[in-house]
Amino acid sequence: MRFTNFKIPVFISLILYLFSIGLLGQGTLADYQRAEKFLRNNVEKLIFQTRVIPNWIKNTSRFWYKSNTREGKKFILINAKRVSRKPAFDHHNLAAALSRLLKKEYQPYALPFDHFEFVDKGKAITFNVEKQKLKCNLKTYECKKIEEEKKDPSISISPDKQWTAFVKNYNLFVKSAKTGEEIQLTSDGTEKYPYALSWDWYYLMNESDPSKTDKMKNIIVRWSPDSQKLVTYRMDYRSAKKLYLYQSTPDSGYRAQVWSYYRSLPGENKGTMFEYVIFDMESKKQVAVDVKPLHSTVNWHFPTWFKDSQRLYFYYYTRGYKKLILVEIAAETGKTRQVVEESSKTYMDTAKRFINILGEGSEVIWGSERDGWSHLYLYDWRTGQLKNQITRGEFVVRRIIHVDEKKRQVYFLANGRETKRDPYFQHLYRVNLDGTGLTLLTPENAEHWIRLSPDNKYIVDTYSRVDLPPVSVLRHLKNGRVILKLEKADIRDLLATGWKYPEPFTVKARDGKTDLYVAIFRPSNFDPTKKYPVIDSTYSGPHAVRTPKSFRRGCLNRDQSIAELGFIVVTIDGLGTANRSKAFHDFSYQNLGDIGALDHIEGFKQLASRYPYMDLSRVGIFGHSAGGYDAAHALLTHPGFYKVGVASAGNHDHQMAKAWWPEIFQGYPVGKHYVEQSNLTLAKNLQGKMLLVHGDMDNNVNPASTLRLAGELIKANKDFDLVIIPNSRHRLSNHPYFIRKLWDYFVQHLLGVQPPKYQITTDLSN
Repeated sequence: MRFTNFKIPVFISLILYLFSIGLLGQGTLADYQRAEKFLRNNVEKLIFQTRVIPNWIKNTSRFWYKSNTREGKKFILINAKRVSRKPAFDHHNLAAALSRLLKKEYQPYALPFDHFEFVDKGKAITFNVEKQKLKCNLKTYECKKIEEEKKDPSISISPDKQWTAFVKNYNLFVKSAKTGEEIQLTSDGTEKYPYALSWDWYYLMNESDPSKTDKMKNIIVRWSPDSQKLVTYRMDYRSAKKLYLYQSTPDSGYRAQVWSYYRSLPGENKGTMFEYVIFDMESKKQVAVDVKPLHSTVNWHFPTWFKDSQRLYFYYYTRGYKKLILVEIAAETGKTRQVVEESSKTYMDTAKRFINILGEGSEVIWGSERDGWSHLYLYDWRTGQLKNQITRGEFVVRRIIHVDEKKRQVYFLANGRETKRDPYFQHLYRVNLDGTGLTLLTPENAEHWIRLSPDNKYIVDTYSRVDLPPVSVLRHLKNGRVILKLEKADIRDLLATGWKYPEPFTVKARDGKTDLYVAIFRPSNFDPTKKYPVIDSTYSGPHAVRTPKSFRRGCLNRDQSIAELGFIVVTIDGLGTANRSKAFHDFSYQNLGDIGALDHIEGFKQLASRYPYMDLSRVGIFGHSAGGYDAAHALLTHPGFYKVGVASAGNHDHQMAKAWWPEIFQGYPVGKHYVEQSNLTLAKNLQGKMLLVHGDMDNNVNPASTLRLAGELIKANKDFDLVIIPNSRHRLSNHPYFIRKLWDYFVQHLLGVQPPKYQITTDLSN
């Protein structure tokens, strides 16, 4: 090929430009191959001994766990009381026994199961191999096939074994073990107003062929400890409405199928309702619980019996989640008494709900954010009066681990109390119920993952950071003292790939004052002399935190694989997200459209001033579900900053979402802000490149949400891209075609490079 004098300088200028912005060597086939190596299932093969998940043996201080080592998976048995460690069984003998029985060769450290159970006082184990249950004697190493004990979900047996409850024709029956007599307790149950039955939240009904829809069969009752009473609910579907899914490519045949599921939308007054009822086995009479029928969109608790069998308790939220009410029920009469009520001008954080009953109903530990932080309070159960605040300070109680009623102490996880470290890191603490003696039990500067022994004496603690590989230890609960080191992660193979730790970083929010916490992902072949486009990995749902805090979350999420294509990937938790102060969290109230992009933009500018290789003229964004809403919203509200976005399974209009979620954060009843913050309303603003993706069988976020946004973009004459993945539900993150399309979209439109022809071959099914 010959160049004219005019073409030569143009060509040279183009080459110089490409070098200046760092495009050469980005988005290539080699980059794609490397990106695939950093998908979760492949990274798992490069890291070993990263966590200990204890399987405690009933009524003992012993547990077993699976250790993924370089040799393969090993099953380890720990005796916490004796501080001993040994193999749970002889792996070689067991592999040989299985090979003999199943006529297939098994290797000692590649046994065909991940879970087992000790039986016969520890002399044997049972486990499943390819849907067949096996039992192996640990002395003789003889294995045999056994029948799986299957529980019948349609019956409930009383504690004394004298009664069996079941439902027939939507009515509740009991059968006497002594006489075999079946006694009908109700007669007015119907298909849409049954006793003790309900549709599962995600259950799909086949509208095209109703005969293929299973009937409700899982009975829901709770027997009193003395077996003389039972409590259940009655679900009312008579005014309930459905959402629908159109399955264009069913497993067989050429006719599409329509599926439905019950789901209330925000603001709808009618929907699935329920009420509690109690039945007395002696009189066979029904006792109605003195509470008005509740809407199923509220987070509620099935009544729990006290040991005296005379009382129960339950709690529920009101619509809009501004009020949480704890109630006691008198079993004989159904009369109720309000014990504690908590309210908020914005919303109650359902993740910070703590209700621990003490002394069989003498006191209750109660969670509240009334002083601006998530804390514990002690109430008198009988009077409903506050006795004292248990925890206080500028930190967030996250979870109660154990309450020692004799010593009157509570053990809990909290974040934000320790200074000079990431305020999201969870640590274990102990405090007296009178609020004195607060003690830190897990001091390491890291995120702590805690599991408690059944005897409440020991904990397994795995601690790590995104830049600190996991360490797993056994501790005494009472003082946090380490009594046995269990595992230390081996990440040599991961480091050998050139992988670098994600970088934790702190930036200021839009107010210039509040610290926000960031994780930065760079490609393993990172060159600081190049310019890199930046991608915002977003999920600003107020119930969650997107930025990883533990090592596994840092190295196993999708951000690293995307970075390998030639990007800097950044994740930030802005104002309004979870696990900070009440004021920080409340920024999200009626404001879901403004809890992501502005803080992210400010953070990116601060990062770019520190790291000039971050090219803020080329910024992309992606997110899934609530993050899909975020990604599209950022493109539509800040088109001058965000140039490319991928929005998967986005709930683009909160009036189309499952009612409970937006009613918490956007409020109830529905106001004009629902419309103002809808991506449908903003479709006319699109300037950049937008890829919308949805599974056609998504019964979490209905695909109509994405299709309606597509319709508004078409009305506005906007160019965009749309991918509907057949037979896929909400979880698209493991779909190889979706992953490849996401990669291609950013490579083509942010890097300006034609993506290579590529197919992901990694098995992502698990």
